[in-house]
Amino acid sequence: MPSPLFADRPAPQPPERGTMEALITQTRRLRGEVDAVRRDTTVDDGDTLWRWQRALCDLAVHQLDNLGAHLDQLKAGRPDGPGPDSPPRGPQVAPPTCGREEFPPESGSPLGRIGSAEWDLLTDEVSWSEELYEIFGRAPASGPLTLDELPSLVFPDDQALLTTIVTDCLIDGKPIDGEFRIVRADGRVRTVHMMGEPVLDTAGCTASMWAVLRDISELRRSERMVRESWDSLRREEHIARTENRLVAEVQEAVLPSWRGSLQLSRSGPAALDLAARHVRSASSSPTGGDWYDALELPDGDTLLTVGGLTGQGVAAASSMAMLLGALRGMAVAGIEPGALLGHLNQLLDTSERPVLGSVLCSRYDPATRTFAWAQAGHPAPLLFRGGTGRALTPADGVLLGATSGAAYEQADIQLRPGDLLVLHTDGLTRGGCAAERERLLALAPQMTGTRTAQECAAAIVEEFSEAERADDACVMVARVGG
Repeated sequence: MPSPLFADRPAPQPPERGTMEALITQTRRLRGEVDAVRRDTTVDDGDTLWRWQRALCDLAVHQLDNLGAHLDQLKAGRPDGPGPDSPPRGPQVAPPTCGREEFPPESGSPLGRIGSAEWDLLTDEVSWSEELYEIFGRAPASGPLTLDELPSLVFPDDQALLTTIVTDCLIDGKPIDGEFRIVRADGRVRTVHMMGEPVLDTAGCTASMWAVLRDISELRRSERMVRESWDSLRREEHIARTENRLVAEVQEAVLPSWRGSLQLSRSGPAALDLAARHVRSASSSPTGGDWYDALELPDGDTLLTVGGLTGQGVAAASSMAMLLGALRGMAVAGIEPGALLGHLNQLLDTSERPVLGSVLCSRYDPATRTFAWAQAGHPAPLLFRGGTGRALTPADGVLLGATSGAAYEQADIQLRPGDLLVLHTDGLTRGGCAAERERLLALAPQMTGTRTAQECAAAIVEEFSEAERADDACVMVARVGG
């Protein structure tokens, strides 16, 4: 059958999604055709050329089987099984522990060069093909090596293997199928795959032995690279899973245990109905540095805070735990939001691990319905009132850890019964994107129709859950009773 790659017959271009299936189909078809050629060839054990061609067909079928298996792995995607560590056909040997590393073949030489040889046991004649001299790096003028001399070019650790497979062939008539390493005259180590059979005389005794040898150094190097890269991938995945578990444990230990609605600021008409959600990024891996928190303070006020630190993983989670602990402690001590952020900035400025923080810290007084807040490079709270929404005028404040001695302005606003505040980290609106913020404010009519903070938080998460966000996000909703 003519090849679809002939110059006068361009190969059809398969659909992108079907490329891998098409390659697998072509490989299987080619494998069947090569196998058919091998089966239909007239057997003539006395023809050296035929034996060499049959060995080439055997090698081609073997390599096409390997190609089909690799394409199947590519189609399956990320490996989740025991890994591509099944040994290749034939006896195996360990990688070199000494000597020079295998080098790529000389420039311009074909990969997987194949040579042939025959050793006549009756006449002691030895014939090597020209390609075999090149594989061994041996000058043709030096002549071929006898079976007794051949081990002198074999890597020391593999000499016993070669002796075994040759002896089995000569004494027991077993086919040769094995691989070993050779040390060329230039010191380069190459891996060779040897296949052959004994030729028997009329009495059934071994008269000669022929073999086909192929330089498979590049093949083995590619297989080794696949195994090593697969092992690296598995290690990285294990580290990532362990880190994600540790981050989740830190967040579980530090962040508020309540889920859904929470009533704070004691009871009464000015009590706060709270709800908060943690929205994961598209990567589904927790970043570790984001938080939300609500705490009823000894004087009856309520601490409300959301924020995030730069970095990811366990380091970010541990820094978040440290910062949130300090924030809670100072709030309990009665320090106002503006001054509190100044102290947190000093804490991060003296920390051994450089980190930046975006924080909104606020304090709600239920007696006067006063909401006092300060921010450090953070989106301003959103106020929903009477069916409309707006962002509060930002108070001045730079990121925590950005500069020493920074001062943070504090702003106050008088809330009314039914007012709803939304505090969120910048991951929700993709770094404070104006269009995303307007999209959030456009939910005002829907917010007005809700009865609880939990319903409001659910509406926000539903609206923004489809976004391909790069970072985690936290959102907290506070509704004033009345």
